[in-house]
Amino acid sequence: MTDLRKVNIDGKEYEMPGRYTLMQACEEAGAEIPRFCYHERLSVAGNCRMCLVEWVGAPKPMASCAMSLNDLRPNRDGSPANIRTNSDTVRKAREGVMEFLLINHPLDCPICDQGGECDLQDQAIGYGRSETRYDEDKRAVEEKNMGPLVKTVMTRCIQCTRCVRFITEVAGVEELGLVNRGEHAEITTYLQANLTSELSGNVIDLCPVGALTSRPYAFSARPWELRKTETIDVMDALGSAIRVDARGSEVMRILPRLNDEINEEWISDKTRFVWDGLKRQRLDKPFVRVNGKLRPASWDEALATVAEKLQGDPDKIGAIAGDLADMESVKALKDLMENLGVRSIDCRQDGAHIGEQGRSGYIFNSGIAAIEEADAILLIGTNPRVEAPVLNARIRKAWLEGDAQIALLGAKSDLTYPHTYFGNAPSDLESLSTKKHPFITAMRKAKNPMIIVGMDALSRADGAQILRAVGKLAAEWKLVREDWNGFNVLHSAAGRVGALDLGFVPLKGGMNTGKILKAAQSGELDTLFLLGADELPMDQIKDTFVVYLGSHGDAGAHRADVILPGAAYTEKNASFANTEGRWQQTRAATAPKGDAKEDWKIIRALSDHAGRTLPYDTVQDLRKTMSTPKDEVFDPAKLGAAGKIKAAVFAPSSRSFWFTNPIARASEVMAQCASAQVTQLEAAE
Repeated sequence: MTDLRKVNIDGKEYEMPGRYTLMQACEEAGAEIPRFCYHERLSVAGNCRMCLVEWVGAPKPMASCAMSLNDLRPNRDGSPANIRTNSDTVRKAREGVMEFLLINHPLDCPICDQGGECDLQDQAIGYGRSETRYDEDKRAVEEKNMGPLVKTVMTRCIQCTRCVRFITEVAGVEELGLVNRGEHAEITTYLQANLTSELSGNVIDLCPVGALTSRPYAFSARPWELRKTETIDVMDALGSAIRVDARGSEVMRILPRLNDEINEEWISDKTRFVWDGLKRQRLDKPFVRVNGKLRPASWDEALATVAEKLQGDPDKIGAIAGDLADMESVKALKDLMENLGVRSIDCRQDGAHIGEQGRSGYIFNSGIAAIEEADAILLIGTNPRVEAPVLNARIRKAWLEGDAQIALLGAKSDLTYPHTYFGNAPSDLESLSTKKHPFITAMRKAKNPMIIVGMDALSRADGAQILRAVGKLAAEWKLVREDWNGFNVLHSAAGRVGALDLGFVPLKGGMNTGKILKAAQSGELDTLFLLGADELPMDQIKDTFVVYLGSHGDAGAHRADVILPGAAYTEKNASFANTEGRWQQTRAATAPKGDAKEDWKIIRALSDHAGRTLPYDTVQDLRKTMSTPKDEVFDPAKLGAAGKIKAAVFAPSSRSFWFTNPIARASEVMAQCASAQVTQLEAAE
């Protein structure tokens, strides 16, 4: 049992763990403690002084965030220390602190984007004086260039240093700092450079005043005008909890929600700022290609055209599901293809060699939150900083707070934490078990060892052989036990795990993605149905008739002969399974654009035209047909396929972090971020 301490808070005695800060103890007792610099996930700074409480008998009020119950001594008669959170002394102290904080604040609330959501506004009313006594000139601070995402009005800054601590501790990129002293103190980026972290937008949420706000959202709306919808993110495979704020038919911003098991309270910059891509390059009506040119068509005409093409030889028809395909549409498409006798279906656009040997062979078995429990982590063919920035912050947290040892075998990259680098030769996998190295020793002795293998490894031509080698390592190092499964696959596509769960892989005798493309190139494939699949080499699809169902005019729509406009993830109630296999649902924040429909409804209507009517009319009936595959006893040594691993090294992914899907590629903000990144890299060289 934790060492307990007795304390008297506002006249009532409590017994709490001694490690509790006074702030935690007071809030546990039901008292409200104002604060600006303190944050539960950051180190204690103790520099705003707004959280002052009275320790009866002490010469002055105490900062409750920086003092623990263990620091309190009992009264002389042996009774517990008395803490007061609502006495006259506390009230006057907080009023004084608030006066100092407001001395140089510009009080420009009417034009501040933080208006209505500002901690300083709220606490000034609750804990400040009713009028000011300051009549001197106020200081002004020059704005800082932090890039295309974060807008600065540093005159408003109260030097709480939350942003500095987040960028340093959580993001792991030391690009913000406090310079000078006294009234000349100001927070700035080093050498006026842009923030390069993929998590930089979180400083906007952390800022308790309007010093750091969203540049793309600036002057667009007030919080009370917005309709708020709690949903999940699909920009990576984590399924982060988010809130979509919309006005009318337009998404205005995306914010994080608290979910300790997945994203804590952080989201990546792509998740936060991709919303402008939801209104650009949208497909809002069906199109049919006539004489080489796409022209608008009615739904009946478009569906009838597709249905006619699906009546051909089922062996010459294929279907590929894209990275953002929801589970309802995948299930409906699979059912339709099976009814038509089509066996060539696949959800692995990149050709990843996963899904053949049970569910535990393709999910993140440990769970995202369990990363913090790991004491040795081996990364293989992955760059989590780019593929899943929030998960990468978890790995950094395991190193920072749990002293986890980390190693990388793959393309060299800055992961924001120290790690052993084993090179980028996949052939080294087979020699790792016999290699004499401190990290290998640590993996063998670790209580909770973990391997994270990424798509850079599994999507290679020899991905099945690499998976086999990784599985053998996992078995030899005893990563899979009754109380722990340290074998993890990190996906980068939000729709991949759900599609694998539903079995959207080649049926017996069917072709996978690679073979489907070869058949299309050689003219052996008559019809190809693309469910939001845009990451394919479209130039390989020669004379094949292409049907594209998706939300954006991207690569798939450009090649299509018929376009069926679907809904984006913010416009439908749909299911996704994240990289750890957790089934989650999006919620519609706005209606689909124009004549667009939810994807599964389009496929259901298509089944009518094709004479293969699917047996469900509502999404509830459809979901009843969806179930998680039963996983047998997991033996990592049986994963993959025998064969020789090729000598070709792990090359850095050519895909930009900002352009991984059609929505991101349609975003003007993502384009600005990519351009700023290139400019900064060129300047560094």
